[in-house]
Amino acid sequence: MIIKTFVAGQLENNMYLILDETSKKGVLIDATELLPEIQDAAEGYDIEYILLTHGHFDHILGLNDLKKALNAKAVICKDDLVISDNINEFTRLFNMPDSVPPTYEVFVKDGDEISAGNLKFKVIQTPGHTEGGVCYLIDDKLFSGDTLFRESVGRTDLFGGNFAKLKDSIQNKLFKLDDNIKVYTGHGPETTIGHEKKYNEII
Repeated sequence: MIIKTFVAGQLENNMYLILDETSKKGVLIDATELLPEIQDAAEGYDIEYILLTHGHFDHILGLNDLKKALNAKAVICKDDLVISDNINEFTRLFNMPDSVPPTYEVFVKDGDEISAGNLKFKVIQTPGHTEGGVCYLIDDKLFSGDTLFRESVGRTDLFGGNFAKLKDSIQNKLFKLDDNIKVYTGHGPETTIGHEKKYNEII
């Protein structure tokens, strides 16, 4: 398994391209912007899915372009469609131009599994940052979106946010995972479950 990280957008979002060398399949996690580097890294691979951690504008702005460029299906939790469909309500807060709300081919919920070649991702629904926020777990790696950051957590003051739910999601779902699991966050540096259990003072 190869993991390539790309940072894009004015909020410096992390996007992750995960590739399986054996089957030549892959997925992209989150879709801030269509970068030439992503297309170059995906050359020779069938990128089956774009897995969205949630529906906030900064994670989906490039989805329409990325779907077309990679010929991939978009995956999201239905609970975040209301946010995705109203993307321009959020972009206007940041003085950004309107964009066409993206469409999705696959909807996931807690406990589902998404496979691409030998890559198998377990869906862990973690409401709090948004109602339909999810994390994707593969082997000893967790892609947490904006649920959990290094020594921080996602904001809960926007539509659909709820700090009590976020705290419950982290304490009763993510912190039940093995301490050695590496966490790839939606913004900022990587961390581990063990590090966050010890040093994340917000939770």
